[in-house]
Amino acid sequence: MFLRISNFKTGVLLFKNMSKMKLSHYHTLKIENPKEFVYNVQINRPEKANAMNNTMWLEIRKCFDELNENPDCRVVVLSANGKFFTSGIDLYDMMNLGEEISKHDDIARKSKILRTFIKTYQDCLTALEKCDKPVLTSIHGGCIGGGVDLISAADIRYCTQDAWFQIKETEIGMAADVGTLQRMPKIIGNMSTFNELAFTARKFDSSEAKEIGFVSRIYNTKESMLEHVMNIASNIAIKSPVGVQMTKRSIIYSRDHTVQDGLNHIGDWNQILLQSEDFVKASMAVATKDKTPTFSKL
Repeated sequence: MFLRISNFKTGVLLFKNMSKMKLSHYHTLKIENPKEFVYNVQINRPEKANAMNNTMWLEIRKCFDELNENPDCRVVVLSANGKFFTSGIDLYDMMNLGEEISKHDDIARKSKILRTFIKTYQDCLTALEKCDKPVLTSIHGGCIGGGVDLISAADIRYCTQDAWFQIKETEIGMAADVGTLQRMPKIIGNMSTFNELAFTARKFDSSEAKEIGFVSRIYNTKESMLEHVMNIASNIAIKSPVGVQMTKRSIIYSRDHTVQDGLNHIGDWNQILLQSEDFVKASMAVATKDKTPTFSKL
């Protein structure tokens, strides 16, 4: 009995510590908490046009894993400092990878290094998708190569008038391998247009991005975009975290499964969630016209 009580007390202590958890320090990202339950993750290598070096890839995964577990976070806004949103993968890192591969003569050993490298970077961006909290992206300037992979893993995309995009990989003799080819066609729903962009590696501007459904809205300036996106994030953050996070899970699951699979998935989850205090509080708020119900941290 003593062991059981001791373990229970330890679990309560761990839960309390989690509710006060602080984010790690990052070298390539800047994290702010501008509004209640809203975190702003900023790509922060402006002196390198926000090129995505190895440190950044790994920090993106670590950051979104931490935010996923942070009960003070309900919505994430991803933005960038400097002139570019991101110029894509850091080619100096690719040169270092080439040096590592050149140490081996056997193709099997070279291939294993490359496969591990690709899988690691894939997992780094999938962290945005696995994060239960909605991820809203605010894009300005150029968003190239790996940047398109990155924002394709987000839930909602907004951009400035001067934003432009490029699926650049065929231009440098490779195929995009960390998410664009898998996610973007499902976002825009037009394979002909997507194939043209992927095959030609041509740039497309904010107007075309909006026309094909890749971004939701265009803003005149970065400042006005961030102000509006933060307000949208706050509007999401005041909703039930149980309802919002399960909605994200169900959307992503249903995207990759049949309609019936999706119905079974949400049915299995909602038999639990409909017993949540959030459902009672939200229902009462609607009935009493209370626009600001308070939900517990999750």
